[in-house]
Amino acid sequence: MVQKAKILLVDDRPENLLALEAILSALDQTLVRASSGEEALKALLTDDFAVILLDVQMPGMDGFETAAHIKRRERTRDIPIIFLTAINHGPHHTFRGYAAGAVDYISKPFDPWVLRAKVSVFVELYMKNCQLREQAALLRLQLEGGGKTAVGETKEPASLLAELSARLAAVEEQAEALSKQLDDESADAAAVATAAHLERKLTGLRRALDALEPGAGSASSVSSQN
Repeated sequence: MVQKAKILLVDDRPENLLALEAILSALDQTLVRASSGEEALKALLTDDFAVILLDVQMPGMDGFETAAHIKRRERTRDIPIIFLTAINHGPHHTFRGYAAGAVDYISKPFDPWVLRAKVSVFVELYMKNCQLREQAALLRLQLEGGGKTAVGETKEPASLLAELSARLAAVEEQAEALSKQLDDESADAAAVATAAHLERKLTGLRRALDALEPGAGSASSVSSQN
């Protein structure tokens, strides 16, 4: 069963939170409400989120200050933030949003289809990263356990490597399809950069797996001698 991604919605007005939930419900992910910056930071202490939709104009701790706290924390600094604002103070105000670490800055009223599409991209990237971490953890545990599976069955190294390679290939295929989709849709630069980062991590994992293949060490040795 695939675990759903969590999306954090931060706005001090209940009607705005309700509207966001209505727009994003079609994504079939877990939507978490926060009515203030302080409440958002508290939620981020315990849960992992695919993306944060953050209102700029809030009493007390506003969106800019909240984003600054999020980016200072090692646990949360890489979570994409989409700023939402009901006012437009011009380029300087927008620049301040990007300077605070936002991947996008959207003025209200916004197109529900556009917002849903932007959020779905980051949700998909988050899910791919989760799959990558799971495959890496599985590889590490099985290698440390001498090739034992979750039920205690011991597999031959070649069989184990073949299974892990197949699982990694499935993630690679999905990541490649997502990258092509982003290129075709001329997606946001932040989304494209995140996808590229994911592909680099996949490449590193593939190289590590290939290095474990029988004969890989001797082949590299021969290559270095030539």
